[in-house]
Amino acid sequence: MAVLEQLMEAARARRPRVVFPEMDDPRVAEASARLRAEGLAEPLPLSEPSEAQLRALTEARGMKEGIARRMLTKPLFRAAAMVAAGEADCMVAGADSPTRRVIEAASIGIGLAEGVTVPSSFFLMLFPDGREMLFADCAVTVAPDEEALASIAVASHASAMALLGTARPALLSFSTGTSGAGASVETVRAAARLTGFPGPIQADAALNPRVATKKGMGEGNANVLIFPSLDAGNIAYKLAQELAGAQALGPILQGFRKPVCDLSRGATVADIVAATAVTAALG
Repeated sequence: MAVLEQLMEAARARRPRVVFPEMDDPRVAEASARLRAEGLAEPLPLSEPSEAQLRALTEARGMKEGIARRMLTKPLFRAAAMVAAGEADCMVAGADSPTRRVIEAASIGIGLAEGVTVPSSFFLMLFPDGREMLFADCAVTVAPDEEALASIAVASHASAMALLGTARPALLSFSTGTSGAGASVETVRAAARLTGFPGPIQADAALNPRVATKKGMGEGNANVLIFPSLDAGNIAYKLAQELAGAQALGPILQGFRKPVCDLSRGATVADIVAATAVTAALG
C-alpha cells in the first residue's frame, strides 16, 4: 500500500479534529466536505473565542490578557489557540495566508516542542514512479546556519520515520565530501558532523548508487533530502512538480507541540485533503 493510502487509513481510524481558519476559501470548503464525507477528519471552522483559548495563551504561553484577547480576534491565532486549548487536534492553514503568518501564529499560540529551537518544514514528495521522499526545508528557513541545518535534518529524520517508516537523510551541497570549498559547503559539512548524516553530498551521489560508489559517499538511496538554503529547497520541489510530475504535499511544519500544516497558496482540493492526512499522522 502506498504511503498516502496508509496515512489516509490511519486518519480514518483516528478521525482527528482539524481546524481550518480559512473555511471561506472555496478550495478549503470543498476539501473539508470531502474529508468529512470520506471519514478522514472532523473539519472544524473557527469557533468563537473561548475561556479555554484565553487560558492557553495567558497561562501556557505567558501572554498578557489584553494582548491575548486581541490575538483571538485574528483567525490564524484563534485557530492556533483552539489547538493549544485542546479544542482541535491540529491546524491546517495557508491557502490564503503567507507562510510567515502561519508560523507566527503557531509559534505564539502553540509553541515549540521540548528541545526544539528552530521550526522548519518539509514536503512529502510522491513521484509517478512510486518513490516517496521528504524534501526539507523548502518553506521556512531562508539561510540556516550549521545548528539550524542540523536541527532541520534531525526533525526531518523523525518526520520520515513517522510517515515512511524509514529515514535515510542526505545533506545536499554543490560539493561531495572534500571536493569543494566555500561558506555554504562548510555549513553543510558542520551540520553533517553534528548529526552524523551524510554530507556534504551532491544530489546525484545522494540518489544514484553508481555515482555514490564512484564518489565514495554512501549508498545512493537517500529518501530525505536536506537542502542548504530555502532557495535550493524551494526551487527543487517546484522543479520536481513541474518536470517530474511529483505531488508535493505540504509544506508540513515541524517542531511544534501539535501538528500544523502550512498549505501552498496554489494548493488544489486534492492537495488539501492529502496534506491534512499527512498532518494528522504526525500527531
